[in-house]
Amino acid sequence: MQRLQCSEHDERRLKCEWHRSLVHAVIGTAGNVSDISQAQALLHGEEQAAFGDAGYQGVEKRPESAEATVTWHVAEKPSKVKALAGKALGDLVAQLEHAKASIRAKVEHPFHVVKNLFKHRKTRYKGLAKNTAQLLSLFGLANLVLARRWLLATDGKVVS
Repeated sequence: MQRLQCSEHDERRLKCEWHRSLVHAVIGTAGNVSDISQAQALLHGEEQAAFGDAGYQGVEKRPESAEATVTWHVAEKPSKVKALAGKALGDLVAQLEHAKASIRAKVEHPFHVVKNLFKHRKTRYKGLAKNTAQLLSLFGLANLVLARRWLLATDGKVVS
């Protein structure tokens, strides 16, 4: 669940399968909508674990998260990690946060494709619907780019 930084005060949220870096959900909202309010909309129901940045603090306490069976791994606020830096528990917390950040970093690859391969660095249209539609198509194409080696692998079979 990451955000694409852009202008026009609208945000994009997406949910990726981190083991393949394929996007399976894109949600376009206004910029004043918080990340945590869209967390349940990004889940498809088969997840066992979900990783989020510090913007998702407290997601497991929300009423819409009560029936979800997903385990949330949300990043600690940097100020809390810095406060524990000199203490005995500080090293363990730093290692845990590093592990969470490493997993969250795996879903950044679709953003690389959209921003660098497709050159989408800022919004070009007015209106949330147009920008969301453009991002749906861009992330769909990014999925094809990222999955090309699985799509082209024929295991020695000739396609007729």
